Amino acid sequence: MNKIKGIYAASMSIFNSDLSLNIEKTVNHAEKIIDQGCHGVAVLGSTGQAQLISISEKISLLNRLSSSKYKDKYLIGTGLNSLSETINLMSVASSLNFNDFLIMPPAYYKYSDKEVVEFYSRLVEAIPNSRIILYNFEKLCGYKFSIECVETLVKKFPKQIVGVKDSSYNLYQHLKIDNFSVLPGAESKLLKGLELGSAGIITATCNVTAGLARKVYDDFIIKKEQTANEMLCNVRNTFEKFNLISGLHSFMSDEDTIYKNVVPPISLLSETDKQKLIEDLNKLNFTLKSLKIT
Repeated sequence: MNKIKGIYAASMSIFNSDLSLNIEKTVNHAEKIIDQGCHGVAVLGSTGQAQLISISEKISLLNRLSSSKYKDKYLIGTGLNSLSETINLMSVASSLNFNDFLIMPPAYYKYSDKEVVEFYSRLVEAIPNSRIILYNFEKLCGYKFSIECVETLVKKFPKQIVGVKDSSYNLYQHLKIDNFSVLPGAESKLLKGLELGSAGIITATCNVTAGLARKVYDDFIIKKEQTANEMLCNVRNTFEKFNLISGLHSFMSDEDTIYKNVVPPISLLSETDKQKLIEDLNKLNFTLKSLKIT
């Protein structure tokens, strides 16, 4: 079984002016950032505003993704607050031969490791051919994975619980499990994570940093001197001064105005903040033009 590793973007979703999901452009965007350097993309995650998208649109997107030229490079975000709806969406994805999932525990309710193990156990028992990347992001769901919880899940389901996206950053420096992918959620953690044994990253800003992140990753693998990591971290740190989703859509909207469409309560940056973002990126010589595939 291949280990999930490399540079993954938490891919953006593209919406029409009526806020319906533009399925074709969402797929095209995912394919484009793979062309720019990502090993793959996570679709229907938090960056993709997945909790704001209807189930029917998600199913339509999965059907279109099944004919993508990069079908084998997608992680499917199926995490929903409803256990049964999560299982149903996983079942649809599995019927289309998508078996790699990125799943966050439910939001809103308070719970502990015991309940988390129960939640994922029911997912695995319902969809036993799944490979699940746990999504550790306390800021969004209110729960932070412990090392002990991850170890328990992997011991119970070694073929199905295959990795963790660590956006709370309490795991990647300390979690050591054989044949298990630890993927921090920020470019600034990429090189340090690789040095500690991480498998790569899954991040929002790889929508625009794919080429830089891939160079850092490839140079590490071949033991070449790092020349892009400082730039990569500086770009990430610049975006982090703002809401990442708002910043990415505002930045990309100068390439295509369709990126201006976001689903409430998400919003674009104010014009002042957008100009600040672009000015700071310009100082780094990082522009939309620099994202073009050569």
